[in-house]
Amino acid sequence: MPVLAHARRLIGLLVLTFVVGAISGLGSWALFESLDRATETRLDHGWLVWLLPIAAGLLGAAYWKFGGPATRGTSLVIAHANGTESADVPARMAPMIFAATFVAQLTGASVGREGAALQIGGSVTALLTKPFRLRDDDRRLLTTAAIAGSFGGAFGVPVAGAIFGIEVQRTGRLRYERILVALVSSFTADFVVEGLGRSTPLTELTVDVDWWFASRLVVVGVAAGLAARLFIASLGRVRAIVTRFAPHEALRPVVGGIATLLLMILVGRDYLGLSLPLVEHALAGEFADWWEPVLKIVFTAVALGCAIPGGEVTPLFVVGATLGSVLSAPLGLPPSITAAACLGAVFGAASNTPLACTILVIELFGGAMTGPAAIVGLVAYAVSPRRGIYSGQVEGDRKDFTGRDRPASEESPPRA
Repeated sequence: MPVLAHARRLIGLLVLTFVVGAISGLGSWALFESLDRATETRLDHGWLVWLLPIAAGLLGAAYWKFGGPATRGTSLVIAHANGTESADVPARMAPMIFAATFVAQLTGASVGREGAALQIGGSVTALLTKPFRLRDDDRRLLTTAAIAGSFGGAFGVPVAGAIFGIEVQRTGRLRYERILVALVSSFTADFVVEGLGRSTPLTELTVDVDWWFASRLVVVGVAAGLAARLFIASLGRVRAIVTRFAPHEALRPVVGGIATLLLMILVGRDYLGLSLPLVEHALAGEFADWWEPVLKIVFTAVALGCAIPGGEVTPLFVVGATLGSVLSAPLGLPPSITAAACLGAVFGAASNTPLACTILVIELFGGAMTGPAAIVGLVAYAVSPRRGIYSGQVEGDRKDFTGRDRPASEESPPRA
């Protein structure tokens, strides 16, 4: 009977979704614990940063020799969830990105860690589902679950993780038929990460928003959108330059390592690795200097543009938090409020996920941040470029909030 067949399929998918969520949470926990050790080791042994060009060269050679489709990283996982990528996410992506991100953090490359968690979750999920005779759309559902679980478990934001899992696939469209598996996976991953003793520190912020306050938040949103534009443009520019002068793929990370060391000599070590102290200071109400978000963009664009493996999420959080802190003084706004709102807005604008990042701010900083997070996040999204940081994302609706549907003929498939 069709009803019974549908029920069996749904139950089977939910069971697999619980497993995917648990694996995504376990992967995020293991990755973050190892990266904490890597960062501590680098800070205790400062000489390790001088090994960055050598380490980057070894990573570049390994990805060139053995990476194959895995070199596309998070964008491949997103494309697979979209159904625009016929090839499976390779099993080797998980160990490669785990090791590469560890080495990158150990030697100070300005790359993130959450993108690595997404790749680990997507890769292990693809390996897990191979023995089962799943339909293609079921495999895409489980890849969506892996994205949601990895993001939600990484930050301790299960609702934002679920929304991110479906929002990141297509600009301006939410595929509600995928929300159930996304929620189940994200909450399961969050439960696993907390059960293993790792939790995201929450800071409850309070704020009263009136019209004058909101109007100044619009300015913050515009700046956040422009920062996203600057990051995307800088990343593209670095890629174009390094491709021209270092045509061999394996050599590009070496260039990135050398450039990072030169930047470090000029401006110091604050922008190496994740740079989480900059976020902590901004959220604590300290005023950041104007060059902090700019330099974090430069360091990250150099590392990622030269193909050093890693993610974009945490660096963009750093850019957002420091930018919000910088703007708070001239606008007369509380620095912790603008830092928190802008933290999610810059990444949301760059990744075309404003709803997920608004919810992320609310989950991290409390319900009082609903207004500021929504205002800054949506304005930033409207100002940001049409194409975001993930090439696997399908370009869907317009970003001008006019309510006009974009003709299907104008919808762009993901970039290769």
